[in-house]
Amino acid sequence: MYKHILIPTDGSPLCVKAVTHGVALAKETGAKITAVAVTEPFHFLTADPAMLTDTVATYNAHAAKHADKALAMVAKAAAEFGVPCDTLRVEHSSIYSAIIETAHAKGCDLILMASHGRRGVKAVVLGSETLKVLTHSNIPVLVYR
Repeated sequence: MYKHILIPTDGSPLCVKAVTHGVALAKETGAKITAVAVTEPFHFLTADPAMLTDTVATYNAHAAKHADKALAMVAKAAAEFGVPCDTLRVEHSSIYSAIIETAHAKGCDLILMASHGRRGVKAVVLGSETLKVLTHSNIPVLVYR
């Protein structure tokens, strides 16, 4: 069935649940996992509070620490199930593009990701990286919600 599953994570509680599901699926299908955490580069013109109060170095260090913590959680879950797992931190201005590009570069045949289930104004304002991946990917996407 699936041989290589890409699991994007931001470390959120819903992503943790998606990781658990993804690792179990990988175990059952004999697939390996690549976990990816995408960090956005520091923008000088932004409304993001973290970027308004941080220096470039402080922002980058915080983003790397957060991403590495999320990736370590995936690696630990995979190890507990005996599933081969690579981790990758990518800096990209477009999260959904980074996810799709990583899936292609690593030869993944499934992207398994969480959806935060935003609706209404929040969905319009915040957007949905999951929806963008679903819309633009030619690799199958399994959404955990």
